[in-house]
Amino acid sequence: MSVPLLHLQDRLTRLSIAPELGASLVNWQASATGQALLRPADEAALASGSPRQLGCYPLAPWSNRIAEGGFLRPDGWLALAPNTGHDPYPIHGSAWQQPWQVEHHSERRARLSLDSALPFAYRATLDIHLHEGCLNIDLHVTHQDSAASWYGLGLHPYFPRHADTQLHAQARTVWLAENEALPSRQAEIPDHWNFAKPRTLPTTLVDHAFSEWPGNCVIEQPGAGYRLVCSASGAEHYLLFCPHEQPFFCFEPVSHPINAHHLPGRPGLRLLQKGESTSLGFRMQYQPL
Repeated sequence: MSVPLLHLQDRLTRLSIAPELGASLVNWQASATGQALLRPADEAALASGSPRQLGCYPLAPWSNRIAEGGFLRPDGWLALAPNTGHDPYPIHGSAWQQPWQVEHHSERRARLSLDSALPFAYRATLDIHLHEGCLNIDLHVTHQDSAASWYGLGLHPYFPRHADTQLHAQARTVWLAENEALPSRQAEIPDHWNFAKPRTLPTTLVDHAFSEWPGNCVIEQPGAGYRLVCSASGAEHYLLFCPHEQPFFCFEPVSHPINAHHLPGRPGLRLLQKGESTSLGFRMQYQPL
């Protein structure tokens, strides 16, 4: 399977993008060394046709999982079926499973767009810009359905994980679950998950949403010789996924916690009428050490 790619570059980094695979970022690398700044994707990863094997993809019109087979909108219940073969819940919205169109492409910029009818009508644009080693990603979504609906956004980057990888990302609470269900309550962050100061990633599984995040984080890769200084807009939460004994981890800026459609007050979600919009942005500044 041959996948068409777009290529961007600035003085310090280069980036490849697969619009047809859910607007996924494929490889982001330091130009001087070839060092992978997102989890590297080879030809087999591209041939899989799955954004889950690539570097980063957009999440719209929600992030992560929704329970109970759907959610309530002002005009009634919207039923949702599972959209993968590995998860019993509909996950990460619909934008990542559709081909996007290329609206603009130059040496340092690309704009991709999606007109989706699933699970309701919306238009999404993804602006990607490289400047002096900073990867800027802006996701903008406009509701186009006659019935109002709840929206949440996110980005799903995969980062290389080494033994000395450190994360600095302050938050105030973490969402926990009862009886292996989806998270339902906020709690104080336990020390081994507290990244208010830089620390190495836990060796045990983490797959949780952290809230009251000011939007800043630093990913330090001492052995690989660089750090990423990151900032988000439109995201007061992040999801941290550290699978056991894998060479990657995910740090996902999101507008809402897991299953927010069924949490009291629908934290972080926005009810959009036709023509209304919502946005999320993420900046990752590459700094050689």
